[in-house]
Amino acid sequence: MAKKPLDEATKKRLRAGRMLLAGKGPAEVALAVGVARQTVYTWKGLLDEGGIDALRAVPGRGRPARLDEEQLAQLRQALLQSPTEYGFGTELWTLKRVATLIKRMYGVEFGQTQVWRILGALGFSAQKPERRAIERDEEAVRHWKRRTWPTLKKKPSAKAD
Repeated sequence: MAKKPLDEATKKRLRAGRMLLAGKGPAEVALAVGVARQTVYTWKGLLDEGGIDALRAVPGRGRPARLDEEQLAQLRQALLQSPTEYGFGTELWTLKRVATLIKRMYGVEFGQTQVWRILGALGFSAQKPERRAIERDEEAVRHWKRRTWPTLKKKPSAKAD
């Protein structure tokens, strides 16, 4: 069975534990690993009770995720498709539409702030659609800007001295 790679927090705890076992003081360890001194004292208590394995076994903090890695990967693939393929009226993903899609796919409801965070974690960023007509003729626009616009612009009036 393959070992699960250690997360950054666990690596920090283990480094701190090794330093403490080597005789370093909590203040020095806290500075070296970039945590508060009180945190090192908490870790030292765990180390004294259960050894280095106790530092490895500290559970993750916060509420457990409601979507797992596989579901997030599926959601990412869905968002790379057109919203119209999922029954939405236009080609634009909005937070509200993404929240609706998540509810349809997984039965989980998220607020718009959390949807924003999920999108950020998936590598998406806010995009503003170009406000141009699909039928726009770039050559005609260039011609108008070069020929017609200069004749319409006001010319500075010659002032008499």
